[in-house]
Amino acid sequence: HLGQLQLASLALSELDVLVNLAERAETLNYVAPQFSDEIGVKIENGRHPVVEQVLKDPFIANPVNLNQQRHLLIITGPNMGGKSTYMRQTALITLMAYIGSFVPADSAVIGQIDRIFTRIGASDDLASGRSTFMVEMTEMANILHQATSQSLVLIDEIGRGTSTYDGLSLAWACAEWLAKKTRSLTLFATHYFELTALPEQIEGIANIHLDALEHNNTIAFMHAVQDGAASKSYGLAVAALAGVPQSVIKLAKQKLHQLEKLSAQNGDQQIQHLRALNQHQGELAFESEPDALREAIEQLDPDELSPKQALAYLYQLKKML
Repeated sequence: HLGQLQLASLALSELDVLVNLAERAETLNYVAPQFSDEIGVKIENGRHPVVEQVLKDPFIANPVNLNQQRHLLIITGPNMGGKSTYMRQTALITLMAYIGSFVPADSAVIGQIDRIFTRIGASDDLASGRSTFMVEMTEMANILHQATSQSLVLIDEIGRGTSTYDGLSLAWACAEWLAKKTRSLTLFATHYFELTALPEQIEGIANIHLDALEHNNTIAFMHAVQDGAASKSYGLAVAALAGVPQSVIKLAKQKLHQLEKLSAQNGDQQIQHLRALNQHQGELAFESEPDALREAIEQLDPDELSPKQALAYLYQLKKML
């Protein structure tokens, strides 16, 4: 009876998977995705299937709209602001739809996707003599060679393991290649604000950002995706949140202020100027920052919020008190 037993076990394992998907869809309020012959991914109020289950606060759902006329999104915003979660939930929803599962969203229309490519995280392969940057470039090379116009591509930072201008140049060139050559459906997260100029130069690219509000040495992450580029970087605020000593943060602010003034000079001139400034180090005056709570409330549009999003915003506002 070996053949019959093997057939029965195969049928039971398939049934087990399907029943599990059905139970999860019912319990977690998933919806049936729709499939389209056109290339694109359109998700309304998408959620990350894992993150939403482990968060104590309500998960803030966000939309995704990728199509042939809007096929590369430059994503800016602070560390911990939700860029990686937003990108990964898009890939997971697409993958779940293709395996036959319902998906965590209000609605999802998935077009023809041949493969999902990712360039996420930092790791090395020292045993093979490959640095973190080499691994990063190898992954990027694979994407640039293999991705097609029907591929979903996730780029979570590129060019961080080398000098600033080398990294920026590589990130810019990779984004331009994906936009012009492959025309892949791409989510491109970056801290290089210079890349937010790409939509003005190349069709099919758009800027989006994740909100955050900073007040004194605290930062509140709103986790809501908005159109347009982020207004500023929040690296120092996140460093303070992580516990970096305030004296280090204060010194970093002074150096940032100096470097911003020197940005138009070349590298040698910047170093010489910094040396001169360091010999006469003084306190820098900072403008008083606006009330973050008031600013957060003024930015809200109640008519655009679902009840779940409104509750999540209340939790965020409460943390700012």
